Amino acid sequence: MCGKFDDLVNNAKINQILNKNKADEERKTCIVWILAIIGAVACVAAIAYAVYRRVTPRYLDDFDGDFDYDEFDDDFDDDDEDVDVYVKPSSK
Repeated sequence: MCGKFDDLVNNAKINQILNKNKADEERKTCIVWILAIIGAVACVAAIAYAVYRRVTPRYLDDFDGDFDYDEFDDDFDDDDEDVDVYVKPSSK
């Protein structure tokens, strides 16, 4: 009779260990699903960005940046040079 009781206890311990393993596997599968969804969203975003970059025209190739005008040139005018303007009187 004692042998049957020991067998029941051993079976109960084995069942507990198996249930813990199942719970761990459920957590792992949940984490794998979450990471798979995040990866799929990242792949779709990368593909959309690549298509956007391919379809969008590049205006920088047409841009001619050789301007002689500098917007800060007006700030550094030489005010030290005073030029006297003489007006010739008209003779009547």
